[in-house]
Amino acid sequence: MKEEFYQLSAINLQGQEVNMAEFRNKTVLVVNTASKCGFTPQLEGLEAIYKKYKEKDFVILGFPCNQFGNQEPRDENSIEEGCVLDYGVTFPMFSKVDVNGTHAHPIFKYLKKELKGILGGRIKWNFTKFLLDSNGRPIKRFSPITKPEKIEKYVVEQL
Repeated sequence: MKEEFYQLSAINLQGQEVNMAEFRNKTVLVVNTASKCGFTPQLEGLEAIYKKYKEKDFVILGFPCNQFGNQEPRDENSIEEGCVLDYGVTFPMFSKVDVNGTHAHPIFKYLKKELKGILGGRIKWNFTKFLLDSNGRPIKRFSPITKPEKIEKYVVEQL
């Protein structure tokens, strides 16, 4: 059901609940992030795409995760400072979540169910990305090694 994404919510880094319905009619890219990961420099590319297309109803939602190699050990305040200071991130960032296992955040449970990857219903590593169309329907999943520049054409197709 295409409305399912819009029925979910998450807590942002400032501790406020954000309903995904706020992103209705926008193309959305959901990313699980980490500040100590080899892929962390992708934040720069993600921010560049966000700035380029945010006026065309595109948004990136970042979800820090510490499930892979203890690569996000910091608390929410430190995560926010690092993303902003180190990478200039202005897209919405959320509080730390699990993306796999029994405590996986409902957004990731939903995305993994809709778009299974190489490991089936599991996320392999940080910086797995999910693209949703403007109806909230997951349409493409990208591996951690897929750089933001390679994703841009898929974003443009949805705008």
